[in-house]
Amino acid sequence: MIENLRSFLDVKVAQYNQPGFIANDPVSIPHMFTKKQDIEIMGFWAATLAWGQRVTIINKCKELIALMDGAPYDFIINHEEIDLKKLLHFKHRTFNDIDTLYFISFFRYHYERHESLEDAFIPPNSLKEELNGVVENCLNHFRKYFFSLPDYPHRTKKHVSSPSQKSTCKRLNMFLRWMVRKDDNGVDFGIWNQIKPSDLIMPCDLHVDRVARKLNLITRKQTDWQTAIELTEHLREFDPADPVKYDFALFGLGIEERWGANEIISIL
Repeated sequence: MIENLRSFLDVKVAQYNQPGFIANDPVSIPHMFTKKQDIEIMGFWAATLAWGQRVTIINKCKELIALMDGAPYDFIINHEEIDLKKLLHFKHRTFNDIDTLYFISFFRYHYERHESLEDAFIPPNSLKEELNGVVENCLNHFRKYFFSLPDYPHRTKKHVSSPSQKSTCKRLNMFLRWMVRKDDNGVDFGIWNQIKPSDLIMPCDLHVDRVARKLNLITRKQTDWQTAIELTEHLREFDPADPVKYDFALFGLGIEERWGANEIISIL
């Protein structure tokens, strides 16, 4: 049964982990750029705004890019106070202009000191545990660092989660997948090296959670950080080096194929 499931999911990974997947997914936003910093900035922003209909998420990200004159990194580093006025009406669901301006402040602070956003995720002295503990420590460190600027808006904290809050950290884990996973399929970027693909934790969104439970890859009743860990541990049994590649399979089955019980019975 396990071999049947692995073979089935591997087929689905191959189906969705290819360039045709990009256009209708928020990952299309960082794919608009070639500069590493632009990819990081808009990848992070696209992941942050990734709730609701995908077409709306993509359109809002494109609106944000236009407000930054089509060059996010250059805008963030070189903007003057007057340039920020055009951003005062940007909004996506509960993410508003206050949050936008703080994101820009953080990015400027960070990129004036570091070449890559990857450094924001690496704890001091790189004190990281094996497997699950690597990303857990990285995400907890990142949230503290992200809100280390004086007078950060408290309302913005709801947009950046961490395992210490028991969140699944779906959006951040998705962003890390984009930045860390390395293959030749052209969807994920693989431009970061301090976190390994084997360390990554599954982005456990509504669609992934639903399909994974039908496949008995999740038994935990609630959906929280430990649920994402449980799912990842099961997927490591299929591929220890790259468990998060199965995000393509579970997400595709959930949102593209609306997979139901009859299909599950046929393979289990």
